[in-house]
Amino acid sequence: MSTSYIKISSLYKVFGANPSDGVTKLKAGISKDELMSQYQLSVGLSDISLDIEKGETFVVMGLSGSGKSTLIRHFNRLIEPTEGTIEIDGIDICSLDKKQIQDLRRHKMSMVFQRFGLLPHRTVIQNVAYGLKIQGVNKLDWQSKAQHWIDIVGLTGYENQYPNQLSGGQQQRVGLARALCTDPDILLMDEAFSALDPLIRSEMQQQLKDLQQKLHKTIIFITHDLDEALRLGDRVAILKDGQLIQQGKPVEILLDPATDYVASFVKDINRGRALTVKHAYTAQNAIQATSSIRDAISHMQQTISTESAVVDGEHQYIGLIRLVELQAMMPSTPERYVRDVMSPQSNQRMLSIDQTLESVMPEVLDSNQPLPVQNMDGKYAGMLDKKLLATLLGGR
Repeated sequence: MSTSYIKISSLYKVFGANPSDGVTKLKAGISKDELMSQYQLSVGLSDISLDIEKGETFVVMGLSGSGKSTLIRHFNRLIEPTEGTIEIDGIDICSLDKKQIQDLRRHKMSMVFQRFGLLPHRTVIQNVAYGLKIQGVNKLDWQSKAQHWIDIVGLTGYENQYPNQLSGGQQQRVGLARALCTDPDILLMDEAFSALDPLIRSEMQQQLKDLQQKLHKTIIFITHDLDEALRLGDRVAILKDGQLIQQGKPVEILLDPATDYVASFVKDINRGRALTVKHAYTAQNAIQATSSIRDAISHMQQTISTESAVVDGEHQYIGLIRLVELQAMMPSTPERYVRDVMSPQSNQRMLSIDQTLESVMPEVLDSNQPLPVQNMDGKYAGMLDKKLLATLLGGR
């Protein structure tokens, strides 16, 4: 069962002389344009409700003026809501005092900015360690932790360089290392890669995905680029004029746009490039190779399966076994191991969960059976079936 780690309920932000009156008028049905033209009140957010799970990458996207950057600044209360609640791990942060908010920003969350936000007069290692130094961490510890994250983001050897001596991509790596150095639970990323060249941007996206596989942070990522949203997000929320238009998994957004506005975003997306095996495979339990035929049959009958993957003790994929094959062997060899009765498997290449559907499509469509999928740790995760793949890519 999923856990709501961050819960936003009926959040409004109106800018102007009497914002609460603006919220009242919005609830009564007045439009954003009317509120501005008649009362000089600007709508930042209007009735936003979201549930974000712990450890997921949640992407908020929309065009300029949609409210996405306004929203992310509510998480650390750089912007105060006009009305509504924001709960983090069961605590309404709108009720926190100045000292508690300061502690929240120092220990619970970090932010990565579009324009890097580095201190120009400090070296790379000093920038990365900045949050720890504010916390009062001693020099030996902050140097060690900062060096660790510098190594992780691939900047070993640049510790004593200054920001103006680095490329844009390198500066953003420093920003990412700085955000991670305090070991925050929540990472806020506001258009973090949009100032980068396309190739560097793609590299940073991949690095973030690789890091998230290991760290499992709760990431709120803001972007105006749907390709980026679909590549990075476990779930995506689309805003327009301060309102939430649609939220869901990337495949749901692509295949079932809620409005014409969303449909206009997704119509030109290359689904094969935007979606990965992660969005298309079916998670399945596997039978251990050391299970007896009797136990394997029982397992498959309980799960209503006609075939099952078989894995070894390290959860590495070995092959497929079919129920009818096991049932045929049952009378004479009920206690034999499954591994001993399996037919030799053809050399099936394992698909990686982060491969694009475009890259695996020929292999999947040419196969007469589902292909096995492994997670980022190299362990069996499930199967990718050609029928589901064709449905996703064809939009049927």
